[in-house]
Amino acid sequence: MNMIALNNTTTQPRVKRATVKNKAPLNARQNSEEVPKPKVENKSVKPSANQVISAKRLVNTKNLSREDWLQFRKQGIGSSDAAAACGIHPFLSMLELWMIKTGRMASNIDEGADGYAPLYWGNTLEPMVAKYYQEHTGNKVRRVNAILQHPEQRFMLANLDYAITGSDEVQILECKTAGEHGAKLWKHGVPLYVTCQVQHQLAVTGKTAAHICVLLCGHEAKIYKVERDERLIASIMEHERLFWQYVETDTPPTPDHSESAARALKLLYPTPKPSSKVDLRDDDGANKLFEQLLSYRDYMQELEQRHDQVKHQLQTLIADNEVAVFEKGAISWKRSKDSIGLDSKAVIKAHPELLAKFSKTKQGSRRFVILND
Repeated sequence: MNMIALNNTTTQPRVKRATVKNKAPLNARQNSEEVPKPKVENKSVKPSANQVISAKRLVNTKNLSREDWLQFRKQGIGSSDAAAACGIHPFLSMLELWMIKTGRMASNIDEGADGYAPLYWGNTLEPMVAKYYQEHTGNKVRRVNAILQHPEQRFMLANLDYAITGSDEVQILECKTAGEHGAKLWKHGVPLYVTCQVQHQLAVTGKTAAHICVLLCGHEAKIYKVERDERLIASIMEHERLFWQYVETDTPPTPDHSESAARALKLLYPTPKPSSKVDLRDDDGANKLFEQLLSYRDYMQELEQRHDQVKHQLQTLIADNEVAVFEKGAISWKRSKDSIGLDSKAVIKAHPELLAKFSKTKQGSRRFVILND
């Protein structure tokens, strides 16, 4: 499955461009711009013919239990899943999303807000972000107590934070909060995975534009506008359709390089069968992958040797100094403080009874080792 690639280089408040890669390159405008404060000028936007759709209210969520809500979420791809399904989410891989949708692992949402700090603060601060938005734009918002479904692509679902009422220019409000690390993703405007999320919402609802109000590090709020982009939506829908085929056929997608994929693989294949072996010598694809692995391993070793050689040369130049300053940065080569640790081997040798009294079993994990070339 090809990953959707969005390249975003223009700075705010100019219109930003995105490039979508499907089977053939497709250029599309992302159309996200920071909204001037404190007022947003409303202009009438006439939707095109292919935008005139009405989302189906799959289920009313006002009195829906958490367990039932999570089950409905597994019936399709929600807006928060869209970027992962397209392969561009910074923290969630396609493989891990597939594991979640097929019931093989739980998501952070499944764990509950109290068990995941960013989710907790996001839920807690969301009404305050919406209040700020209303005060600084004059737009009124209301809750949408429903899981919405695309009228034709039934696997496309959406939970909207808020609907904007009385505005012809913009109809959806997405509220975001970002901490110290997450705020870096907003440095140049709306992150690509959030753009994908909002375009998914516009696709499901048939609306023309959305506002994103983000609270950065708890003290700075920004408002961005994302306009509907038909070419980008078409590419997103195609990638989501391909991903959903993986779910329906219970076939794992190709893993990427991310920590998310590594986490999913550990859960997917936790324990090997004792003394088992698979012969892949007649599998051309598998042999090419193994050759690539050997090539990358050798290249990494070569790079590491080059890195260490330059490092050692710089250390001779720094000599007895703690810091060296260069045109493009600096190097610190300081001595760390002495520390006191427990010599566990000596303790056990002197008091072997302590091992039986205070021992605990550490669960083993699978190790990936190249045995021979």
